[in-house]
Amino acid sequence: MTVSAESIESVQQLTTVWRTMVLDRAADADVRDLPGIAVRWADSRFGFWNCITLTEAGAGAELVGHRLSQAAAIMRTKKRPGLVWLFEDLLDNEARSGLETTAEQAGLQYAFPGTGMAGDLLPIPAPAHPDLTFARVSTDEQLRAYADLQSRAYGFPLEEGRDGLVGSTLWKNEVYAYLAMRGDEPVACAGTVEAQGRLFVVLVATDPRWQRKGYGEAVTRKALHEGARATGLTRATLHATAAGAPVYPRIGFRPNTRIHFYSLKG
Repeated sequence: MTVSAESIESVQQLTTVWRTMVLDRAADADVRDLPGIAVRWADSRFGFWNCITLTEAGAGAELVGHRLSQAAAIMRTKKRPGLVWLFEDLLDNEARSGLETTAEQAGLQYAFPGTGMAGDLLPIPAPAHPDLTFARVSTDEQLRAYADLQSRAYGFPLEEGRDGLVGSTLWKNEVYAYLAMRGDEPVACAGTVEAQGRLFVVLVATDPRWQRKGYGEAVTRKALHEGARATGLTRATLHATAAGAPVYPRIGFRPNTRIHFYSLKG
């Protein structure tokens, strides 16, 4: 089988960006590249920073089962829960067809779907939205607001989102992180960060009270516009949740691989 270059790019973008993110959160984070497995685990209360992914292209069913069992064993050693990210297009056809059973046998349960996307779409015009102004995150107060939007959008307690972001100098300096402001109220957020010659879109969220008004798309466009203007990059990548997947093609992204997220069985 032939694995597409974009699928390989998608997993490489995850492992590159998450290395930076988890080491920013915890200097003693578990960051390892094992045979076929990348561990990026901050043991943070913010579960997105606790990640393991499979990295081999063309993996068969038996190998996938072995790797998922290894991933589950690593997760059991951790204090905080996290997720296995599995990029479907890295697997051969047999591994894909039996994935549900294979994951269950490894001690994992399906959490939610995602989609890898990319596009040669930059630069894009500066966004405008009649309801919004945009503020780049540069203060602890703004970073806390960004974290709180994550918590509200994904249903986390506020303290979990804050554990993932508050106090970070990376997010205030190296991430092009923006708040969409409706008057004085932050209603959505998005960031971009440079990774291997691409801009990677990270942690997009909209307050549930203000969804379906185009706020998430507008602030994502702002983060892409400013990131491209600062870096000169022309290609962008992201990993979308089901909620975000319909939005990004309007900006110019194309889906390239399905992502399966798994957590440990209770």
